[in-house]
Amino acid sequence: MSIKRALVSVSDKTGIVDFCRELSQLGVEIISTGGTKNLLSKEGVPVIGISEVTGFPEILDGRVKTLHPAVHSGLLAVRDSSEHQEQMKELGLDYIDLVVVNLYPFQETIAKPDVAYEDAIENIDIGGPTMLRSAAKNHAFVSVVVDAADYGMVLEEIRAGGDTALDTRKRLAAKVFRHTAAYDALISDYLSNVNGDPLPERYTVTYEKIQDLRYGENPHQKAAFYRKPLAGGDTLTQAEQLHGKELSYNNINDANAALQIVKEFEEPAVVAVKHMNPCGVGVGSSVLEAYQKAYAADPVSIFGGIVAANRMIDGDTALLLKEIFLEIVLAPGFTEDALKILTQKKNIRLLKLGGLELGASRSSQFVVTSIAGGMVVQESDVHTLQEADLAVVTDRKPTEAELKQLLFGWKVVKHVKSNAIVLAKDDMTIGVGAGQMNRVGAAKIAIEQAGEQAKGSILASDAFFPMGDTLEYAAKAGITAVIQPGGSVRDEESIKVANEHGIAMVFTGVRHFKH
Repeated sequence: MSIKRALVSVSDKTGIVDFCRELSQLGVEIISTGGTKNLLSKEGVPVIGISEVTGFPEILDGRVKTLHPAVHSGLLAVRDSSEHQEQMKELGLDYIDLVVVNLYPFQETIAKPDVAYEDAIENIDIGGPTMLRSAAKNHAFVSVVVDAADYGMVLEEIRAGGDTALDTRKRLAAKVFRHTAAYDALISDYLSNVNGDPLPERYTVTYEKIQDLRYGENPHQKAAFYRKPLAGGDTLTQAEQLHGKELSYNNINDANAALQIVKEFEEPAVVAVKHMNPCGVGVGSSVLEAYQKAYAADPVSIFGGIVAANRMIDGDTALLLKEIFLEIVLAPGFTEDALKILTQKKNIRLLKLGGLELGASRSSQFVVTSIAGGMVVQESDVHTLQEADLAVVTDRKPTEAELKQLLFGWKVVKHVKSNAIVLAKDDMTIGVGAGQMNRVGAAKIAIEQAGEQAKGSILASDAFFPMGDTLEYAAKAGITAVIQPGGSVRDEESIKVANEHGIAMVFTGVRHFKH
């Protein structure tokens, strides 16, 4: 067999003229439609209009042109079936051996912030996916190309043997079905959200590969990094890597955790993360002051960690960052001086992210977590607590200074693995207890880490206290104020202990479990 006829209809015309010109020189007859045909004709490439094949004009503003038996019989006919051969001959139909199609730009259309619903609908391709699916189904005989990156490989095989290899056609067919599935998933997602049904009876998602990773969480696990189409500009998937070796699976997870925490703060903030938990968080009047606090929070754990800032990294901050081993520094930007300083370190990865949504301006997204045999989907936790939301439940009210630290601690504890306890003082964390099986254990870890600094600090808990024992430990450590959700059947026990020790305690009415 050899490729004699090709049907070409593309929205993205990158490389199509040169590709079709060489096909024609190899003796392939080219059929085309609309704008593609006009372009090829203009460039002097011999081309036949689709209407000459179908005997029917393109109608309804081009909505109907390739949806015709003359097209799809040419694509779907089984070439080694005598019955199919006879039917094609009786009806005067001819085979189509190669399909080159890419689809209406639906993704690019809905990416526009002011896109009209009607424009989105008009950019749903019908004929293109239908041709692709027909050709891909019949890949035993038909070659199908949906990606301009494959033009060169297809031409090389046609030059060598007049046709593509069966293995190539199988790979191209699989690529087509991935492409059309992703296309349909985008349409489904768009319409579901327009209709106010973001969690429908079938949840279909699609992602684009950014890169293969050397390995996953451990060296024996395969892994790759994917991006959701239309992902926001302030997500890690849109980061520009300015320096350093490739990101690892663990780097990506840690960097994402750091980014989500630092976006909690509207004032200059710096977060240090290890194993997806914050080991140090600081805010200040500048990124330098914020980093100094984040470092001082836990100068041991920050070693080999991830640092994220919500302001541009300057030269003075870079000098301090350079002093220790860090895997990643993530920020909205780096000054020229900062880059000169940090790029002297060969292995540090520098990631630039612009347009961060900070504080209450953050928008909620749906987050997918896989489990064996399925997945769970939920809204991201972007709940923002205001001072007016707090309920003072103790005899003593928190001072203004304590209240500021309580709100700071609450922003951090929501990002610590449950059970979680955070101690804060002077706009920085001084103790973090993460991922413990009971809340007292988390409190002990945080208090032990804080040491003498615990005196005069505040304590933030991601969920309520089932007993008063955590408050007893807090009182012994000299903690003066506590923020927690409340809602336990034994709240009164905790309130009583707080009152006995003069601790101010506020309830939020909101919990922040993080598993």
